[in-house]
Amino acid sequence: MPIVEVFPNPTVKSVSFEIRFPNLFYMESKVGEFQVRVIERFPESALLFRKQLLFADIGPGGVMPQLPTPPDDVSGQKVWQFKSPQKCLLNLQANSLALMSDYHKTYNLGQGDKFREIIKFVMDAFLDLMRLPAISRIGLRYIDECPIPQKSNESFSTYYNSAFPLERFNIADAIEMDFKTVTKKGDTFVRYVESLQKKPDETYKLVMDFDGFQEKIDSAQYLTVTDKLHDLISAEYEQSIKEPLYQYMRQPVEG
Repeated sequence: MPIVEVFPNPTVKSVSFEIRFPNLFYMESKVGEFQVRVIERFPESALLFRKQLLFADIGPGGVMPQLPTPPDDVSGQKVWQFKSPQKCLLNLQANSLALMSDYHKTYNLGQGDKFREIIKFVMDAFLDLMRLPAISRIGLRYIDECPIPQKSNESFSTYYNSAFPLERFNIADAIEMDFKTVTKKGDTFVRYVESLQKKPDETYKLVMDFDGFQEKIDSAQYLTVTDKLHDLISAEYEQSIKEPLYQYMRQPVEG
């Protein structure tokens, strides 16, 4: 079941929300009005250009074929970016809208700033202007960075219900270790990545990356679907951790 406790020291490092939809050719004419709708919470703005890059392996002595050069006005995809005082980013493109935050630590619990509220604020403004009947894809992603107090199988297994094959590969000997799976649960999907990572300060962390998504959604149901994705991710996180990590997250943040 989803976690319902608000922790003073959560492991979540970043959370993001994204919708994808068919190219809206009138997007640029609506951006100014959209900016006015969200400027209260996203006062900073910028226009970026996302370039398309081509990587080719032509082998020794190979010749790169002549490729057509696109005109300057279509050589990069426009990204209208808005930023909140808490550095929450809102990126709008002709076929997608994305929210990315390192600030929000709760989805819809407690009294603090909730990620669900900022999703609703942005999406209600967007859908009221764009009149989008359907959404191609909705995604919700959580990345958690979790402590490894002692790099041994015994200690690690005390904290985590890991997908790593520890019976074969001792974590004490591992420089890096990764696991990935994509599973379908009804009409939703969850991509889960578990990664042992060495940080610049020479400590090791367990990074858990939960990416839930659903395709072909009635735009009026966007929040219901996002709530479902959150509950699914929360339940997967709950299945991945054990009591010592709960105790770690209940400790007040030092400093």
